[in-house]
Amino acid sequence: MNSEQNNEHIETLLSDVLEVYGYDFTGYSRASLKRRIVRLYELDGFVSFAEFRYKIRSDAGYYKRFLEEITINVTEMFRDPEFYRTLKTDILPRLGTYPFIRIWVAGCSTGEEAYSVAIFLKELNLLHKSLIYATDINSAVLENAAQAMIPLSKIKLYTENYIAAGGNSNFSDYYTANYSLGKLQDNLKEKIIFSTHNLVTDNSFNEFQLILCRNVIIYFDRELQTKVFKLFTRSLDKFGYLALGTKESLDFSDVSKNYERIKPAKIWRKIN
Repeated sequence: MNSEQNNEHIETLLSDVLEVYGYDFTGYSRASLKRRIVRLYELDGFVSFAEFRYKIRSDAGYYKRFLEEITINVTEMFRDPEFYRTLKTDILPRLGTYPFIRIWVAGCSTGEEAYSVAIFLKELNLLHKSLIYATDINSAVLENAAQAMIPLSKIKLYTENYIAAGGNSNFSDYYTANYSLGKLQDNLKEKIIFSTHNLVTDNSFNEFQLILCRNVIIYFDRELQTKVFKLFTRSLDKFGYLALGTKESLDFSDVSKNYERIKPAKIWRKIN
């Protein structure tokens, strides 16, 4: 792909994707999208952009691969342990006063965050009255998430994160080793519903006491961030909590007046 034509090609391709599949990527950070699209184009050895574009438009199976490659799927269990420590000691116990707890993990990728939350709910004896909705735009990663498998190569990192986050059991109690994979306990998975949801185009679908959307909106432009924050505000109960990633903030958005910050964490409580 000629570098001068890249931008024009990518805009055309994104219009195709919106027209054919209904997925709107126009508010995503261009630098990140461009890098990933060009990488896929070169990786799969297309001889022209027209061929690449036709393949995505006409082959739903290849479109699924396209989606896998250009959406961001970097995650780990108990990522940012200090955040999880705050969640366990301050936020989840407050939710325990509700008769039933609904949590939305938006942009859940392969599910590590949803399972991490489930583990801490279990340790607080709240899992039995909780339901975690874990959503992502990418159906392929959701299929992986629903398998409840974690690579044993990451167990050391996950165990260290779990301990640093304030876990009060042995992390090994939560999975069974099976060759190169660890199978997470069924009672964790039973409380998680995995489903596709596009933050850009889909509406609110429930009222939640806690929404986690961490390290997702950093890839959106300001206009799209505002749209997503409004979606979250509509989806939260009054006095519900919104948790963002370490480099993300609600403070400068139009909806910030509806929230108070729970410092030092990147967690906001809805007050209006």
